[in-house]
Amino acid sequence: MRFLTILLPLLGLASPLAAEQGLPEETLVLKALDDHPSVAAARARLEAARARAEGLKKGPYEFSVQGTYQRRSVNGGEQFDEYDAQLSRAFRLPGKARLDREIGRHGFDVAENLAEDARHEAALLLASHWFDWLSAGAQERVDRLAVRNYERALAAVERRRDLRDAAQLEVDQAQAALSEARRLLEQSRGLASLARSRLEVQFAGLLLPTEVPEVPVPEIADARLSQLGDLVVVNSHLITAAVAQSARMAAAADRAAADRMADPTIGLRVFSEFGGLERGAGVVVSVPLGGGHRKALASEAGASASAARAEEQLARYNVQETARADVAEARYRLAAWERSSETVEAQMTALAKLRRGHQLGEIDLADLLLGERMVHDAFRIEAEARAEAMRAITKLRIDSHELWLGD
Repeated sequence: MRFLTILLPLLGLASPLAAEQGLPEETLVLKALDDHPSVAAARARLEAARARAEGLKKGPYEFSVQGTYQRRSVNGGEQFDEYDAQLSRAFRLPGKARLDREIGRHGFDVAENLAEDARHEAALLLASHWFDWLSAGAQERVDRLAVRNYERALAAVERRRDLRDAAQLEVDQAQAALSEARRLLEQSRGLASLARSRLEVQFAGLLLPTEVPEVPVPEIADARLSQLGDLVVVNSHLITAAVAQSARMAAAADRAAADRMADPTIGLRVFSEFGGLERGAGVVVSVPLGGGHRKALASEAGASASAARAEEQLARYNVQETARADVAEARYRLAAWERSSETVEAQMTALAKLRRGHQLGEIDLADLLLGERMVHDAFRIEAEARAEAMRAITKLRIDSHELWLGD
């Protein structure tokens, strides 16, 4: 571990840093999340839910005006102007308005929490693309250093060949090792470019730096991992949305059951007949007679409420699974990185001995090149393991709302 910390600056890598130092600036992240289309769409759906709740609060019924005019003529007699007018409105029976308000309020709660979850998903997407970029960049730095090492080795072997101290076979072996190192460099450079392109498309306002940032050494206490895992469940918007959806569907089921007794329509009617000889005013009442259709709708709403309760429980299971998986992954990624750093130290120690033996003529070039390749591979594995450990820690922090999603 100590040996790796000394070696990292030689690769252009950082000494141990806090997690935020391996992440983009928070103000830029928050703006990028706000501007992401999925978050904007969720905000629009939230406004739609707000309007829907207001509409349910006001109710579906409005005043209705109805009127007729006619001219009546009697055989052999006079003609008379006649008219009638009616103003009516349907009214919700007691309890229905309260249920409508509950449905609207719970629907708004669902949309609000889904909007927060959309921001959560956008943050996870940003982190995923970000660490794809950092991981490829770390691999590219390792590969670039390896290419320089192989180029120096090839130049040294070519000089020895020119001095008739090395065979052409050794030159060919060094050239093959250099070609393979260059292939890996092109691959890691391409992966870094691909990851950067994805970031720039999905989060155009993030303003990425020209150079790929360094992946910090992951440092986090095990007790902190457990604490963050608990917060994943406590701060879950998916669970809160599922609870609100279950409550909304239960209120909708009660509303459908109450609607089996139809709402009455009450109106005031005035009329004039026979040219005003007969005038009158009265109250008009109409009530639809419910049948099997309303009963079927009530049964459907009840079944939907039962499904929503089951989905609420499923949401709890899923979030608990996510919390435990996040903690487990962070732990094993950290352990894997620690083992990979130990491998680097061991391989560097072995390589130092191989180089010394080659200088003394006791180790041939093939063994030295194999040792160089094993060190190269060890550094590549360490770079990937370090990035994956930081990715897992960052995901856990996002899922717990400790990073970028503070309520």
